[in-house]
This record gives sequence, structure tokens and C-alpha cells, in this order.
Amino acid sequence: MAAQSRQSPIDPTGPDPAIRLDEPRLEDGPELWRLARDSRVLDVNSPYSYVLWCRDFAGTSVVARAGGAPCGFITGFQRPARPDTLFVWQVAVDRSFRGRGLARRMLDALGDRMAARGHRYVEATVTPGNTASTRMFESFARGRGCDLTRSPLFGAEHFPEGHEPEVLFRIGPLSPSATSAPPSAPTSTASSAAPAGEPVR
Repeated sequence: MAAQSRQSPIDPTGPDPAIRLDEPRLEDGPELWRLARDSRVLDVNSPYSYVLWCRDFAGTSVVARAGGAPCGFITGFQRPARPDTLFVWQVAVDRSFRGRGLARRMLDALGDRMAARGHRYVEATVTPGNTASTRMFESFARGRGCDLTRSPLFGAEHFPEGHEPEVLFRIGPLSPSATSAPPSAPTSTASSAAPAGEPVR
């Protein structure tokens, strides 16, 4: 099958204009798998699944490119039972590009795109030790003036031995633009701890 090539609706401007944000393409699949593997934090899926994601869920995902090569990504999907909700599946940033706010920049760009399409909520699950991801989602919610609610979703008993529980973060309703929303502290409806590293899940 020929590689897909499409012009992204995401604005590539941002803190580092040398990094371009756009939708993933089929040929990005192997690099997304590598970024997930090298994160040493994410649950790494099969190489096939990342290629498939680039075909079927490109519109709800984003890739950051430096010199044309992927240096970060967010994969997400529209929840079938809640079509107004974007579920963020994985977030990863190459080690050499961390500390630049790239994960948050990708999330803002994806949030803008989804809000423009009528999506009102963003969901993700975060394990109790992942403080970096917790802070990123809290910052995203504050920047949009949205509530952030947390509730238990999957317990340790739902996974093979050694996997932490997953706490559901639900953010919304979304404003159309991150820059237009007044900052406010997110509201939490349930207690949650947090997980390490920029990657989510």
C-alpha cells in the first residue's frame, strides 16, 4: 500500500519552529514504535499496531518532526461510546528533545484540532507513579480553564503481575483554543497519585 501523504491542519508554529507538528503517516509507524520502546516507560505495542494506528487514527494523533524525522508523538482515538471524547493513548518524546515542553505543545495542538471538530473532552489514564504526566495534564487543563476529574479505572487485578493501576483523567469541556482560555486550577473529584517520564501509559 502506498504511503499516505496529507497536509496537516495543525499549526506548526510554537516555541521551537524547527519542530513541525502534523498527522502521522504510514512510514512513521516504525519510528513511533522505536520512540515507545526507547522511552522505557510506555507499554510497547507490536510494530504492526503503530503502522495501523498511522492509517486508521491519524486524524486523532499527532507527530512532532525535527528535520523530517519523528521526535515525538501522541496517539489518540475517539471513544466509540462517547464520540465527544478524545482518548489519549500514548505520549512519547525522544530523549534528546525532552525538557522543551514538546509533549504539552503536541497536546495543545491536538486539543485545538479536536475542539475545532466538536470534541469537548480529553481522557487519558495515568499510573500512580507518573508525576510528569500528571503535571502535563494538570497544566493542559489549567491552560484551557477546564476541570480535571480523576477516578479509578483499572486496578492492578486487571493486568498481569507488576502493572500499576490506571487512574482516569477526564478534562473538559474544551475551549476552542488553549491561548484564549483563562488559566484556572483544575478540580479533582477523586484522589490520585502520579508516574515518571514524559511518556504517558
